[in-house]
Amino acid sequence: MTSAKSARRPHHWRRDLIELAALFTAVAVADAIANLIGHQPDGPYLLMASAVALVATAAFHTWWARRHGHAPPSDEADAVPVGAGATTDGAGDTGAEETGTTLWRMRTTVLDAPGSLAALCTALAGLRVDILTLQTHPLAHGAVDEFLLRAPASLQAQELSREIAAAGGASTWIERADAHDLVDTPTRVLSLATRTALDAAELPLALRQLLGRCTIHSLPAVSVTGRATGQSAPVEGVLEETVMRLRDPSGGVISVERPYLPFTPTEFARARALVELDARLGPRVPRSEDVLTLPEGNEITVRRADRADLAAARAMHDRCSQHTLGLRYHGPVADADRYLDHLLSPRFGRTLAVQTASGKLVALGHLLWDGDETEVALLVEDDWQRRGIGSELLRRLVALAEEAGCDSVYAVTQSRNTGMVAAMRALELPLDYQIEEGTLVITARLTREGAARPSAPTEWARR
Repeated sequence: MTSAKSARRPHHWRRDLIELAALFTAVAVADAIANLIGHQPDGPYLLMASAVALVATAAFHTWWARRHGHAPPSDEADAVPVGAGATTDGAGDTGAEETGTTLWRMRTTVLDAPGSLAALCTALAGLRVDILTLQTHPLAHGAVDEFLLRAPASLQAQELSREIAAAGGASTWIERADAHDLVDTPTRVLSLATRTALDAAELPLALRQLLGRCTIHSLPAVSVTGRATGQSAPVEGVLEETVMRLRDPSGGVISVERPYLPFTPTEFARARALVELDARLGPRVPRSEDVLTLPEGNEITVRRADRADLAAARAMHDRCSQHTLGLRYHGPVADADRYLDHLLSPRFGRTLAVQTASGKLVALGHLLWDGDETEVALLVEDDWQRRGIGSELLRRLVALAEEAGCDSVYAVTQSRNTGMVAAMRALELPLDYQIEEGTLVITARLTREGAARPSAPTEWARR
């Protein structure tokens, strides 16, 4: 974008005078040389010299005219500020010299007054920052503006924050963004609503992706011991700065915390609408089954489980030895049945069940949402151990965690539980180990390229 003043330059009379003087000088020189040629014996040589002089003069004039005709204006008033996203010839060159760009997510609070947003945009334009998306969250006094920015790689967050503060922004928060943030807000909200509608276990994950980096806890109304916890919230929910409490459709409270950034009324309304959608649809779990054949020829089915499988899961507990239950629950074996109702609830995570051809459950694998972390846990009935069932469940659970956007999963077990340790190592993921008083915590870091995919051992067959 260039100004009309710089695109249409005035025609100066001084340039015409200089060109006319040069023309008369050339004619006079040519006349003098012609007279010399007529009266001197070396006329041909002088004629050639005059031709060379004329050619040199024409070349010099052409060079001089081109150079001064394309020179930039000396008057600083001709310069036009380049806004974000607009370029001039010079601005394009500067952009080509940049080593790259960085995506940032930025929030700042401004006064609800005309020109406040314009001041922010002017400050960003001065830093050569491009505004990709913009959302406005109205407040009682003022507004929160949320930007997705593309900035030069050399621009530091501290410098960006200083310029925004100088332009009137307060309580500015900045973090790195990625290509997934390029999706506009209505599209992202509709996608999260669709995921929640298909699977009740998606609600905590959908809230986390909707609200950004936050910690979500599902607080049941009744503890695993059967006592009332006193956790409740009004139907409309409660918003307290950095904490929102929403009534869980399955009972209890969903608590969302984000200490570094207060929630806005707009975010609270979006979260409440998502929870209301979940409540209207009721309990639901996707029904999909994989039939696998064990090396000895027995067929088993791997599928999602929920509270409808509570009786079958308790029957499996009764068939398990005290040793197996102790390795799984790390506590009194008599209390094992009390955890099942919690574990099978889709609100707290996802559960995979292994079922025989006769319909008997022989293994359970849990992927549990633990605040902003994710836990995996396995239980395989004694008679079905050492057949690769636990490893198969673990691979599938890790794949589910990767699809949910989790950065890592951890397993809490005992150092003598060699089966669980071997299954975690078989994932071929980076592992971290922590041991405290015989309790072993193994954390697997997930990567896009290296996350485990649900695939059976080579000796198994799928149908």
